Amino acid sequence: MKVTEHIKKANGNTLFSFEVIPPQKGKSIQDLYNNIDPLMEFNPPFIDVTTSREEYVYIDKGNGLLEKRMTRMRPGTVGICASIMHKYGVDAIPHLLCGGFTREETEYVLVDCHYLGIDNVMALRGDSMKDEPYFKPAEGGNAFASELVAQITDLNKGKYLHDNVLVEQNADFCIGVAGYPEKHMEAPSLASDLKRLKDKVDAGADYVVTQMFFDNKKYFEFVDKAREMGITVPIIPGIKPIAVKRHLQILPQVFKIDLPQELVDAVEACKDNNAVRQVGIEFAVQQSKELKAAGVPVLHYYSMGKSDNIKAIASQLF
Repeated sequence: MKVTEHIKKANGNTLFSFEVIPPQKGKSIQDLYNNIDPLMEFNPPFIDVTTSREEYVYIDKGNGLLEKRMTRMRPGTVGICASIMHKYGVDAIPHLLCGGFTREETEYVLVDCHYLGIDNVMALRGDSMKDEPYFKPAEGGNAFASELVAQITDLNKGKYLHDNVLVEQNADFCIGVAGYPEKHMEAPSLASDLKRLKDKVDAGADYVVTQMFFDNKKYFEFVDKAREMGITVPIIPGIKPIAVKRHLQILPQVFKIDLPQELVDAVEACKDNNAVRQVGIEFAVQQSKELKAAGVPVLHYYSMGKSDNIKAIASQLF
């Protein structure tokens, strides 16, 4: 079922969803199941599965020589989605990236998703590689998320890249995209970032999931400005509970977001990370309660491979 259909079926009630990260290659999928299992009691209608782009590793060749190779440390997103759908009977949403993928490779992934009965995809540009100062698309790849959305929309209409394909039934993917209440780090302004969001919606995006934020006022203002621009699709808030002290430095640095001073003060006063985790849970509960009272369609949690704090939060809300 499409995300938009789940939201409509909920009839105004706020749904619970979360995002998981594929295990590193060579590791068992059971670790992923162990983190999903405790959250199933809250009846998530869908679960997102991230996709990692390629990265460089250096192989020691001896004699002080290193060989630079490209690899993907967390492959298998589509397969994991199929496994989640089979095991839990819920919709799973693979993340599709511009970065590291040609348009042909993207089409192959979409065809696989169609074969497997996956109804939803999340279309993202993706980050630059670690050793690149700015994002570079793959040769023959999409440069912007709006282009990726347009490719998916074309496939929904039966338009493939090179072949005239006769199909009995077109794909009909529900397309999610990212939104940034505090603007994307590369955008010159929030207004310009909202224009790019509008481009994605105009290209065929059906819903938006926001980057993590910790100040609900910024989310509400973001939604109001998006509506003023004519963006009418559901805008789902993304929530990330603080879990360790170093998040105070890492999250603002990586995601270019602000943390409320009250949260910073509470974390800095903690004696250890167990106390930090509890502060993060309590803050996320209050943040989630306010969002739920405002009637958001879904509360979407970034689990980052751990579920105990997400379960503690959800148990007070769902």
